[in-house]
Amino acid sequence: MQQNLKRIFALFVALATITACGGGGGSDSSGGSGNSGGSGGSGSGVPAAPVWTAGQFSAESQFKNFCAAPRSGADPFNGGNYPDKAGTAMHEKMWLRSWNNRTYLWYSEVADLDPTNYSISAYFNLLKTTAVTDSGVAKDQFHFTENTAEYQQQSQSGVSSGYGIEWSVVSTSAPRSFTVAYTEPNSPAALAGVKRGDFLLEVDGIDFVNNSTSSGVNTLNAGLFPANAGETHSFKFRTVENTEVSYQLRSADVASSPVQNAKVINTASGPVGYFQFNRYIVPAQQQLIDAVELFRDAAISQLVVDLRYNGGGLLALAGQLGYMVTGPDIIQGRYFERLQFNNKYPSTNPITGDSLSPTPFYNREINYETGTLTNTTLPSLNLSRIYVLTTDDTCSASEAFMNGLRGIDVEVIQIGGKTCGKPYGFYPQDNCGTTYFSIQFSGINSKGFGDYADGFNPTNSPVFAADVKGCPVADDFSKVLGDPEEDMLEAALYYVDNNSCLTLPGSAVNKAFGARSGIAAALSGSTTADGLAVKDPSERTLNNSIRQPIRDQQE
Repeated sequence: MQQNLKRIFALFVALATITACGGGGGSDSSGGSGNSGGSGGSGSGVPAAPVWTAGQFSAESQFKNFCAAPRSGADPFNGGNYPDKAGTAMHEKMWLRSWNNRTYLWYSEVADLDPTNYSISAYFNLLKTTAVTDSGVAKDQFHFTENTAEYQQQSQSGVSSGYGIEWSVVSTSAPRSFTVAYTEPNSPAALAGVKRGDFLLEVDGIDFVNNSTSSGVNTLNAGLFPANAGETHSFKFRTVENTEVSYQLRSADVASSPVQNAKVINTASGPVGYFQFNRYIVPAQQQLIDAVELFRDAAISQLVVDLRYNGGGLLALAGQLGYMVTGPDIIQGRYFERLQFNNKYPSTNPITGDSLSPTPFYNREINYETGTLTNTTLPSLNLSRIYVLTTDDTCSASEAFMNGLRGIDVEVIQIGGKTCGKPYGFYPQDNCGTTYFSIQFSGINSKGFGDYADGFNPTNSPVFAADVKGCPVADDFSKVLGDPEEDMLEAALYYVDNNSCLTLPGSAVNKAFGARSGIAAALSGSTTADGLAVKDPSERTLNNSIRQPIRDQQE
């Protein structure tokens, strides 16, 4: 299974800020004359800006690392020097154009527009399909950029600046609705007493639910998304007990704890394992191993994986988790996922240049810094049925985990809500300090299925291919995550004992005051979102399927 794995590919080659080189800094709309490439000159050490010609796409290597604001010095993440060279914004845009045309999954659906009069960020936003799915939503909802340094920090260390609050978002426009889903352990929010179910009312004295003025929204964004550690902002919440509480929160660099509340719950059917899994990032590997060893030693008979807020991350880690919950006797040599790129590359990976081969259920620990498999075998549970708790925040690599298990005939019982629908992924690509994320592949399981662009849907009577046997249950903000009486977990445990859905007395949403949209509507007198929107905290880079080539260290 482990043969012919992908050779290592340098995913990230630089770091600096978006404004320095990618999303609005420097001279962001260059035209001019000259050859399409990184050579030539303008007499000041900066090569002449390349020229766009409709339908003609030069090799992206001619424009790569030619930056309007090149960085200098050493890259702290890989120890090497930054690859940036003096260039123009037009070099950066022409690189985006050629890179997109070669690797984008739906490149033939992208109009070839002259980039001259667009900013770099505006031009990148045009390099995607405008098609929609069968349900009428945009086919490509996952096209974005991030500051390379911030992305490296999040994905490799799990650290980001903020308060340690994970928000459950209903609306970013008035009447806005943000509810605390959970807090990171030992974070500023957790230490201050912020709790799951707290509904946000004010930020720095501004009405969060209703204020739609430009100055008000700017204040809200500044408080919700602090630019630096050490900032202090005030927050007012309404708790699940229907009382108002206020906190002064000081932002900090918060380490994410992706695996939480791992425990064994005794039931009439035997011991059941449960853990809350929030993100497929590098620190999760050891935490998942620890949880699986706990469950193995307790000889659990069933497992509940709480993915309700897990928006995705590293696909290799999803394959590892798939191995750990099942094992070699169940997998029997079948693969986790097979990638499909655009029609220019039916048999070759356009990023690595390798021949296409399926992604296995990785059975060994991975050194993610070097992209290599180690010699340490992962523990496994040999389970043929898995319970997953889901919401519309369950996305991408989490959906790939579900789909991969279904592909090897593991029974997946889905409790909760329909997932978000992201059967796609990408290799993040840095250029000039901005990391670009553009859909490059779709994934199918060992049975050839991957058509879940509208999400996996829990139902007691599956009809369609993306229907999954299970029970629709609302998120219950009145209980902490991992509480056996929290509605979604309670429904899963009931299913374990009775093989059927639990009839709950009223919805969990009602238990938590209409948990979000109901409170917002009551405070504003309106149920229709309107006006200026605040930033959406759920639009994170890691809420996606991120592909990192993995090779065997023995190769």
